[in-house]
Amino acid sequence: MDKKKVFVAMSGGVDSSVAALLLQQQGFEVAGITMQVTDGADSALDDARQVADHLGIRHHVVDFRSTFQETIIDYFCNEYRSGRTPNPCVRCNRLIKFGALQREVEKNGGAYLATGHYARIEEEGGSGRFLLKRGLDVRKDQTYFLHALSQEQLRKTLMPLGHLTKKQVRSLAADSKLTVAAKRESQDVCFVQGSDYSDLIRRLVPEAAVPGRIKDTRGTVLGEHRGLGFYTVGQRKGLGIAAPEPLYVVRINAVDNELIVGARQGVYRDSLVAVDVHFSALENLEEPLPVMAQIRYQHRAAPAVVTPLEGREVQVTFGQPQMAVAPGQAVVLYSLDGETVMGGGTILT
Repeated sequence: MDKKKVFVAMSGGVDSSVAALLLQQQGFEVAGITMQVTDGADSALDDARQVADHLGIRHHVVDFRSTFQETIIDYFCNEYRSGRTPNPCVRCNRLIKFGALQREVEKNGGAYLATGHYARIEEEGGSGRFLLKRGLDVRKDQTYFLHALSQEQLRKTLMPLGHLTKKQVRSLAADSKLTVAAKRESQDVCFVQGSDYSDLIRRLVPEAAVPGRIKDTRGTVLGEHRGLGFYTVGQRKGLGIAAPEPLYVVRINAVDNELIVGARQGVYRDSLVAVDVHFSALENLEEPLPVMAQIRYQHRAAPAVVTPLEGREVQVTFGQPQMAVAPGQAVVLYSLDGETVMGGGTILT
């Protein structure tokens, strides 16, 4: 296997395009590879091809639509059926992009898969263990979505944008006359058009769009919700009920199709239990460990102690109660300086 042969996961955006550009400048033998995961993504494919042509590199397209449906979209639907708030990007990175796609790279003789993520991968002092660290551009850091990558996946991955800011990336793209230099950034889940999941939920998870009762924490019926799939723990807007004080979603009861609401203080939790926990910076967790814990992408990591439980479960206890701990979302555990991903899992309660 040629150690200089790299396949860049090209999405048609500026980040992956500049990743390909930088690796080419560093002397790697670069090829582009694009995943087709849904129908109707022709414009992204065209943009990726144009950049590959501009750079003079080969471009491959792999059809993962069936795998993506079974692994990501079906999971997305099942989580909403169960009253949880899914995080498809975490699952996609672990199983599709750095799983199925990385295997495709190896089949084609590539030594590495490279991506345009804002994160850093560094070897820990010659130990053979690879650490995932936050990107230099804190506002763009994507380690939250990458925390579940295994040592084998990290070892075979390059992330050349980890030491750059978004502004620098756009400047590099413009200097090299890449057609995507000014392309608007997508903030959406790739299989959802826009930021509104309503149509997708009604189509794929109709049972999550069945109206039901809204109750307060004492069991009093306050109104009717539109369907549990349209709500998440901590949500205040869009409840459609009048009350003397602001009400928040405290709990989602999928068994009885009920939305439980309450005052703001009812949304705070001083601990959580996470399942399917993976540790990347540790061999395993044998005793309580102080960490910084992040419970969603836009959340500021907070001091906590993570304690091992049975199997692949842990309890995370916060120094100060945290708002809107949503089952189904990821909790990512960082070192005390907030830089290195120690591990993470899926919030159960």
